[in-house]
Amino acid sequence: MDSLSMTEKRGANYVLYEPAGVINSYTFADFRAKVYDSIKSENVVIDLAAVTGIDSSGIGVLMGAFNDGEDFGHALYLMRPSGIVYQALDATGFTDTFHIIHSVTEVL
Repeated sequence: MDSLSMTEKRGANYVLYEPAGVINSYTFADFRAKVYDSIKSENVVIDLAAVTGIDSSGIGVLMGAFNDGEDFGHALYLMRPSGIVYQALDATGFTDTFHIIHSVTEVL
């Protein structure tokens, strides 16, 4: 069974989530709940460097959080996407949609 762990850290104007493992239909529920709750009140950075797999459920969470962020006046940043994540975003045509950053110093 796939697993996903996540660390949460706070910055001056953002919350940083560091998921590790696979984001898919078996593991996305807790990830979605945290990200959707946070994007309502602050900017969210998701460090995707340790994500080893992502499916349409995971991409859906990212898209939903991006849209919610726009509705609430906050931004979603994807930081250091792993090769697998970047490929999934590119295959869906969403790489230009997201704010992809390399460091939290790029958060506005």
